[in-house]
Amino acid sequence: MMKIFNIQRKQDGFTLIELLVVIAIIGVLSGLLFSNFVGIRERSRDGARKSDLRQIQAALELYRSDQGEYPTEEDLSACGGSLKDPNDTVIYMQKIPCDQSGENVPYTYFPDSDNVTYTLIACLENENDSQKATPDELTDLGVTNPCNQEDNFAYVLQNP
Repeated sequence: MMKIFNIQRKQDGFTLIELLVVIAIIGVLSGLLFSNFVGIRERSRDGARKSDLRQIQAALELYRSDQGEYPTEEDLSACGGSLKDPNDTVIYMQKIPCDQSGENVPYTYFPDSDNVTYTLIACLENENDSQKATPDELTDLGVTNPCNQEDNFAYVLQNP
């Protein structure tokens, strides 16, 4: 008599449906994480822009305390240049910072006609920033908005 053996194959892999489910879950999670990382990078660059403007503001205040007025627009327009007194004896800022976009774009500096007050503007990327200025606020300040308000939003500092 011959015995017939019932041999069952051991399943070594995953089914196509199991693989598709795992790939879909990984795709959804990576999509959520990627969008969060983009926002973090925008907020980081915006934080650096705000810090740059506060450093420029500190240098402007030192300049005014020594010279009696704020520098002209030409004195502060050179991105990467330095802020010095008219006699080039005192350096108030060794290197004027540029915008974080990597294109060597200077921050916008608007002194008034008498160099008694000023407005500094940086363009932010994060549309949800609580410190962004509205177009009406910029109009009230009497300055031209250098930011397009669709992709970039103005952050404003004025003399204290």
